[in-house]
Order: sequence, then C-alpha cells, then structure tokens
Amino acid sequence: MKENICTAAGVIGGFFAALLGGWDSALATILIFMAIDFTTGLITASMGRSKHSKTGRLSSKAGWVGLAKKFCILLMVVVAVRMDIMIGTTYIRDATCIGFCVNELLSIIENTSLMGIPYPPAIKKAIEVLQKRAQHIDDDIQEMIDDLEDGKK
Repeated sequence: MKENICTAAGVIGGFFAALLGGWDSALATILIFMAIDFTTGLITASMGRSKHSKTGRLSSKAGWVGLAKKFCILLMVVVAVRMDIMIGTTYIRDATCIGFCVNELLSIIENTSLMGIPYPPAIKKAIEVLQKRAQHIDDDIQEMIDDLEDGKK
C-alpha cells in the first residue's frame, strides 16, 4: 500500500513538474516565494493590517482570491513553457518565472512592512538585479521574434 501511494505521488508530481518545464531553481524559487507570500499575508491579516479586506483582518474570500491568483501564475508558467517548446528556447519561461518571482518578492516586502519589519537594502538591490535580468531576457525574446518575423518576409 505504501509503495502504491509513493508511486502515485511520484507520477503525479513528475507530471506537474514536467508541465511546468521541469524542476529547477526557477520553479522551486517561485513556489517558495508563493508560500512565503501567502504565509506573510496570513500573518499580516491576523495582526489586522491586511490591505486585502475591509477590516484588515483575516478574510476567507481574500485568501481564496490570493490562492486563485497564484494558481493562474502557475498557468502562465505552463503557457510560457509551451511557447518555448514551439520556438525552441527557454527564454520565455525564464522571463516569466523571474517576473513573477519579483512580483511575489514585492508582495512579501509589502506584507512584512505592514507588520513593521523593515527590509534590508540587500533585498532592494537584489530586486533591481532581477528586474534588469528580466528586462534583458525580454529584449532577447523581442530580438528573436523580430528575427522570426524577418524570416517570414
């Protein structure tokens, strides 16, 4: 029985990892950031300082909306993976993961700031570096699209 459960979990986990482009540091980071963001959001709301409810307190509706957004982020990663497969690159998935990681990181900073926790300048610098990296990848993607369009003419 235990072996069957482990096998099923492995098959299901492998399927979802493959759907999301494989288990790598980008996927692990985005999932970790999502979990931290959700947790800090819960803590902020339990302190009565949430910006996602009228009272600033815990709200099941706000929680479900947050989870739905995170699910849609993962769907966007799947879309990026499929686009990469069609083009034969990994740029789109990488840019998508970096962009959403920065978004999650900013949300974590917002939540912790609402708790009264200042964020270190090193994190601000890291966000700037990630944003520049994402912009560089976006530029590479645009160049590749332009090259593909020029090939069709």
